Amino acid sequence: MRPVSYSRVFDVGTAIGAVSSDPESAFLAGGTTQVDLLRIYVEQPRRLVDINDLPLNRVEELPDGGLRLGGLARMSDVAQEPELVRRYPMVAESLLLGASPQLRNMATMGGNLLQRVRCGYFRDTEAACNKRLPGSGCSALEGINRGHAVLGTSDHCIATHPSDLAVALVALDAVVRTEGPGGARSIPIDDFFLLPGQTPEREHPLTHGELVTGIDLPPAPVAATSRYIKIRDRESYEFALASVAVAIAVDGGRITEVRLALGGVATKPWRARAAERELDGAPATTESFTRAAAAELAPAVSHGMNAFKIELARRTMVRALEQMTQREGPA
Repeated sequence: MRPVSYSRVFDVGTAIGAVSSDPESAFLAGGTTQVDLLRIYVEQPRRLVDINDLPLNRVEELPDGGLRLGGLARMSDVAQEPELVRRYPMVAESLLLGASPQLRNMATMGGNLLQRVRCGYFRDTEAACNKRLPGSGCSALEGINRGHAVLGTSDHCIATHPSDLAVALVALDAVVRTEGPGGARSIPIDDFFLLPGQTPEREHPLTHGELVTGIDLPPAPVAATSRYIKIRDRESYEFALASVAVAIAVDGGRITEVRLALGGVATKPWRARAAERELDGAPATTESFTRAAAAELAPAVSHGMNAFKIELARRTMVRALEQMTQREGPA
């Protein structure tokens, strides 16, 4: 057993200093993923710095009409925030579908974004995994890969990003606020998650000791007409096989604005920009939705067992768009 030391901090500066000064230290918030990885020796920090007492747990109004979600706000609290539910329902739905009630009561917003992949080979220290041990190979490429990605993959990694929340945030062009040894930063959410490429071990642009302090949701009137649809093997707590975050506005039977993002099928939360381009100004019909979904999934690459995800993602996109336009009423 490897000993792990523990300390508790009460202000952001002290927290950043404690972790950034020690390369074998890590922040500890809800711990819903981190503690599991510690138990199976996938992550082995020498020191944990408890940040739960930092004043980063609020949901606040922004001057431009958006909302700021504190980095340490609990998933359960944010999902019930009245203004979030009213103005950004897809975010509230993604939180409720993202974990069991027990986990939602512990898990934080920042921790949700930084959770590690659920690939079984990543968690098996005897298996080859470039994300865990760069240069060791990827067992999933020729192994059991039913749950793995078909978009954004590389020869080094095909693991899907597990966060539901992140899919909704990508659709809304959220901004991640951080603070670290180099000061404060604002990172567009789509730049916050990195494709595996040649360096799958690098999942985000944060430096060691850099802390997620908040997530800003910009004002987006179209987000009031939005939802998050998640397809999984069972209705109880389970990771997505395919999911869609969608917000749409229709006027005179034509689409005037649309936001789309996919989960469960890509190595990062996937903004469906090709589909959005197809739908811009198009009739709000099943034919339009089908063409847009096909355009988005055209670059998808399967690895055997996960081939079904390509068709599943197409159908889920069409279903989500149909449900939203039916909710809008007759076109």
